[in-house]
Amino acid sequence: MTFEITALLLIAALLLALLATSEIGRRLGLARLRHDPDGLPKGFSASEGAVFALLGLLLAFTFSGAASRFEDRRHLITAETNAIGTAYLRIDLLPEDAQADMRDRFRRYLDARLESYQNVADRAGTAASLAEDEAFQREIWATAVAASLRPGVPTQAAMLMLPALNEMIDITTTRVTATRNHPPPVIFMLLVVLSLVGALLVGYGSSVNRGRTWLHTVAFAAILSLTIYVIVDLEFPRLGLIRVDSADQALVDLRASMK
Repeated sequence: MTFEITALLLIAALLLALLATSEIGRRLGLARLRHDPDGLPKGFSASEGAVFALLGLLLAFTFSGAASRFEDRRHLITAETNAIGTAYLRIDLLPEDAQADMRDRFRRYLDARLESYQNVADRAGTAASLAEDEAFQREIWATAVAASLRPGVPTQAAMLMLPALNEMIDITTTRVTATRNHPPPVIFMLLVVLSLVGALLVGYGSSVNRGRTWLHTVAFAAILSLTIYVIVDLEFPRLGLIRVDSADQALVDLRASMK
């Protein structure tokens, strides 16, 4: 089962749970009204306000964090493109007989980098692809060091080439770390619990009405479910509907320029 289908099923389950919890709250309120002619208890607006304020704060916190991490991952693709492009241009500093081989290694390395993020749902395949990337990095580094330290090669070649390669290699670790950077699961658990408590309070408060107020109940549940879905989708931009794949075009264009 794909991530998209799993996420949609979970959000659909949350929507149904919110509607059911709201109905439970309404029935609790109706039971209270039947046994107490004075109506629902007064003086709980402060506690209800605190619950909804905390729910709103947590939604804002998680949404803002997810959106920020989404943009950071897009920027990291651009940063890696610039790092690879800079290192590729500095191949001209190496001895002429080493340049063709180094350029070929760069082309194969960039092909491997593009492949590494094409199917992240396959964890084993992605891990193998990332290991292949590291092997290419070691080869490129060893070849660059050997070429730049040849007798007669200006020291400026190593001073300019090796830092560029180091930056190109470091950015891959940063990208891998960014893909694993997510809020603790307890944050999402708390978000779901607060949503259910909010739905319960909405249903309880609506019990004073003679008829059912489906519009407010359904709107509350639907908006909460949709917001949580978007947050989760942003957290996994290679798996869901909201993706960073378009940012890979920068790497594709760089590869096309490596004639």
